[in-house]
Parts: sequence; structure tokens; C-alpha cells
Amino acid sequence: MADLTLIDALRAVANGSVDADVGPRPSDVTVHLGRTGDLPAAVAVLIGPHSMALATVVATDETAMPDGDLKVRYVFEPIGALDRFVTLLISVDAVRPEVPSLTTMVPAANWHEREMQDLFGIVPVGHPDPRPLVVHDGWPQGVFPLRKAFDGSRRVPVEPAEEFPHLIAEGEGVFEIPVGPIHAGIIEPGHFRFTSVGETVLHLDARLFYTHRGLEKRMEGLSPLDAFYVAERICGVCSVAHGLGYCEALEQIASVDAPPRARLIRSIALELERLYNHIGDVGNVCAGASFHYGSATGMRLKERLQQMNERLAGNRFLRGLVVPGGVRLDLSDDLLAVLAATLKDTLAGLNGLMRHIETNPSVVDRLDDTGVLQHQVAVDLAVAGVAARASGVDRDARRDHPHGAFASPEPPALHVVTVSEGDAMARMTVRALEARESIRLVGEFVRRLKPGPLQVALAEPLPGGRIGIATIESARGEAVHWLRTDAGGRVDRYHLRSPSYHNWPAVALAAESAIVPDFPLVNKSFELCYSCTDR
Repeated sequence: MADLTLIDALRAVANGSVDADVGPRPSDVTVHLGRTGDLPAAVAVLIGPHSMALATVVATDETAMPDGDLKVRYVFEPIGALDRFVTLLISVDAVRPEVPSLTTMVPAANWHEREMQDLFGIVPVGHPDPRPLVVHDGWPQGVFPLRKAFDGSRRVPVEPAEEFPHLIAEGEGVFEIPVGPIHAGIIEPGHFRFTSVGETVLHLDARLFYTHRGLEKRMEGLSPLDAFYVAERICGVCSVAHGLGYCEALEQIASVDAPPRARLIRSIALELERLYNHIGDVGNVCAGASFHYGSATGMRLKERLQQMNERLAGNRFLRGLVVPGGVRLDLSDDLLAVLAATLKDTLAGLNGLMRHIETNPSVVDRLDDTGVLQHQVAVDLAVAGVAARASGVDRDARRDHPHGAFASPEPPALHVVTVSEGDAMARMTVRALEARESIRLVGEFVRRLKPGPLQVALAEPLPGGRIGIATIESARGEAVHWLRTDAGGRVDRYHLRSPSYHNWPAVALAAESAIVPDFPLVNKSFELCYSCTDR
């Protein structure tokens, strides 16, 4: 990516053109701000007249490099159908690592800045809520696990710790209700502390990262192929999306494109992953409303789809289908016939399920006006996926940052579904409509399949010191994958910003329009990943 002056870069954003050789993604711009003085002013320009949203924040430890410092990259993207990233790059003094907090200007920066403080020791000065986010009680002070000097294989000592600070509300009839982190069933851990008056939720404080696995640290120094297997397994139900995001970032660095047939098969797999997730999530919302017919039907339809996945890829989560450079497996005519029959039955089953939901007054009453996420809140938090589109935000990375088959010279038409109500019913409606769109898209991709190679070779070793950035529309929304190679072509830094990462703060706000017994409905209507968030 080219290094431009602030004025040149912002002019390029305003004009929609860049007069520079900017590397793997010609539309991208990187602006070096040096130290932190111009950061708030630059951000104000990007989020003001140009309506850009925060895509991700990537901190790196470059103390062993010539600059001898830490660096932070604030990556912004337009709100709308323009495939571009603008990165504001600042240098941070390794002795006194501080940056001005952007959270009051850009609410979506909240978790990014807290994570940066936990894992790199970079302090966001002026942050309104500087509590730890990723590291939990007892983590030793002054130990920052994403610094290069930290040995990821060693076990750190646990120090005595006081109770994690949380909001305390007092008054007549005010109660605190702690829930979790361990829950009934098999869901992953998360702690939810409700403050309520009677059943009305006044405030919800959500705490996650109980299963933080240090996967980004684990990938440092790995070969590109070995790191791919880690990225693909960050989350079970997002295997295709995360594997594809890593691959496309890697392919940018290698300056190669997957063959046309491989791009189509990649998108077929991505839509099948979206489909079984969406249909399963519709069933899960029904479970939250105690509509057992709906939950059983959703599970049955999802089960058949995952059995089909196993025939296509050898496993129920479609792992190993997408690989760097293309795909590992082809789709034979016999498999395509199974796919067509399964999708036909799935569409009929989904249509029947939605009729039962929409004509059941008690279910509709539970979902309407429950867990409302206002449009402006969704914009401010850079909410992604179904949650964003159900609040009227017209964003979809398949269109805005084309990938897979959508990056072809003649991409297929995509119908981006949006509604404006922002409640649990709206999120269920968007899921059902998107599931139907996925079925239609798979049919279109199959019709476009033509004989051809499945993979291209990547250079060994890969070019050193290059950056790739890919954005994938997963079942839960836009996932941003940032990858840089070291001098030997191995992984120097990989960072994932999952859609769930930006959406969890929205769950806490949406819960404030609900009653405590309806929180399962609110939570299931977002249906976020703990695993993708915790990493």
C-alpha cells in the first residue's frame, strides 16, 4: 500500500481515485501520521463528510525493526458499495505507549482500544471505560501477550485479584441478576450481569473472552499453510468464511487469483455455510420463544444440510474445501444432483416453517418490539450482518468488498435484504429472506460452473513484509482478515475482526428494550459467536 500525505490521502477518498501505485489492492490508501498528533483530526475527516466506518484496528510490535516502536493501524471503510480501505498508521513510543482514545468519536473503537491495551500495553488515553477486556482476573500486570518478546508457550502466574468492577445501580426495587459464565446446554461461556427493576432491564454488562486461546499469537512464525489450518478452525460454524478470508489475504500477498471454477465453488461453500447457520438460527429463536415446533423444524432442516455438507467435503462444517490458491475438492455431477435436491426440499421446509411462525400470534407477540437496535446505534457501533441489515443499514461485504464469485468480471446479481424495525422479528425475517437468497445464489453459481483448474500455486517463499486484507460476508456479517508476512515469507502478524466482535456491544444495548425473561430471545436473534470473538 502506498504511503501518502494526509491531505493527499483524504483527497483521494473524496475524489474516489488514487494517483499512486498502492500494491495488492489498488484502491487502498495508507496514511502515515507519525506520532499521534493528527489522529483525531484525520478520523474526524473520514467519519464526517465521507461517512467511513471503522473496519478494524491492528496493533503490531515493531520494536525489533528499524523504527524500534509499536504501530497501530486504524482501518476505515466506506459505508456503501465502494471497495476501499483507508488505513491511518501511527507510531507509538515503546517506552511510553499511548494513543488518544477515539471511542467518544467512534464508538466502534471501544473494544479495539481495550484489547490493544490488554495485549500490547498501548494505553488509549481518555477512554471512557478502560477496564480489561481480553485478560481476566489474576493476569499479571505488565505482561502483554502479543508483544514479540512474550513466549506464548509459557504459563503466566495468576495474581490475587479483586472482583471485576461493574456498574452498580442502587435504589428501591433495583436488582442485580448475574448469569453465567457457565450456562445450561453446550454454549460457550459468557457472563451477563443484568440491572433491573422488576423484569425491566435497565442495564446489561456483558463480559466475554473466557475462552481466549491466543490464536493470533499461535500463528506468528508459522508457514502460510500451517497458519491456514489455525485460521480455518477459529470457529466451527464459520470455517468456510474464516478459511476464505485468510486465503484471500494470503493470495493478495502472493499476487495470485484463484481460478474461476474455484471461486465459484468457494462461494457455493460460503452460501451453504450461511444457509445452515441461518436456518438453525431461526430454529434457535423459536426455542427462545418456547415454540417447539419451530425449534424442532429448524434443527431438522439444519441437520439435513450438514449431512449434505459431509457428502461434499467429508465433514459437516465444510472444512478443508477451501485451501490457499483455490479449492481442494471438485463438485461432481452426482454431488450437484444431491445439492439441488437438498436445496429444493430445504426451501419448501423453510417456507413452511416461516408460515407457522408468522401466523402464530403468541410467537409474533414475543418477537415484535423485543430487543430493538436503533439504526443510528447500529451505524455508530459498525454493526455487521443480519443485525445491521435488520436495522436498516445497507451493508454486505459480498457487494461492498467482492470476494469469491462476486470478484469475477461479471459477478452475479445480489439482493441485499434490509428492513428497518431493528427488533427480534426483523432479524428473523432478514435471516429467512437471506436463506432464500442463498439458495438462489447457489443455483446461479452451479449454472456458471465450467471445467477448469481448481488451484494455482503460491510462490515459496512468499514475498516478505507485505500486507493482505480481505473482507468476507460470513453468516454473521463482515469479517475482516489482516495478514502480514515477515522477511522469510512466514506469518508475522494475523488479526481477525469477526462480525460478532462488533455486534456483542449491540446486544447489551438492545437488551435494554426488553424484559429479563426475553433476553434469550434477544441473544438468539443476534446469534453471535463466542469463539470468533474470543479467538
